[in-house]
Amino acid sequence: MYKFISWNVNGLRAVCGKGFADIFTEMDADFFCLQETKLQAGQIDLDFLGYKSFWNYADKKGYSGTAIFTKHEPLSVSYGIGIDEHDHEGRVITLEMEDFYLVCVYVPNAQDGLKRLDYRMKWEDDFRAYLCDLAAKKGVVVCGDLNVAHKEIDLKNPKTNRMNPGFTDQERGQFTNLLDAGFIDTFRHFYPDQTDIYSWWSYRFQARQKNIGWRIDYFVTSEDLRDRLVDAKIHTEIFGSDHCPVELTMK
Repeated sequence: MYKFISWNVNGLRAVCGKGFADIFTEMDADFFCLQETKLQAGQIDLDFLGYKSFWNYADKKGYSGTAIFTKHEPLSVSYGIGIDEHDHEGRVITLEMEDFYLVCVYVPNAQDGLKRLDYRMKWEDDFRAYLCDLAAKKGVVVCGDLNVAHKEIDLKNPKTNRMNPGFTDQERGQFTNLLDAGFIDTFRHFYPDQTDIYSWWSYRFQARQKNIGWRIDYFVTSEDLRDRLVDAKIHTEIFGSDHCPVELTMK
């Protein structure tokens, strides 16, 4: 059995001051994926017994960034998706394992005024093509902050948020395109009708206390892994970031 955890920590140094090491140890994952590490090389010394770590840093300081801690030695590791336009923000790490690829991703935000929406659409097309290329070879597990709430059930206030970043028709449509290309939203696979469960809450308006949230952190797998999926969880009990960790277990 493999246990995967994914967490947008929104600044790894900050969350290290809020018990990250204890949370990491307690969760005891085979693969622990992070987004928004907001680090450059050498800015943190974080080792866990029995794990190797792989890091992708943004060119810009204190921005974006991803990491994977793994108990299992990968066959190969790659950074980015092989397209220069997308590969300067530290957004993607891919581990090739024997029988699947693991892709940790921090998807670009469309930003206020949707000023990055056009770029986001280009990213979505290119990233989906990248995943489909991998899936043609073996199973794919994709995890991370995908910066989109797919359906109205995936956020507290869908009516008032329509066409806001993360809930535009365009972004939602691109998530549908990914599923249509042969991928599974694992949480919805197990809990199609579960309401009021989210993975991100604004720091404003006591949103977390009131559970006014969005489900924007995902494990998505290729269709050929369907029979190996065991469960998916959202760890709303874990604090330290404006996101909480999400989990997948797989045979």
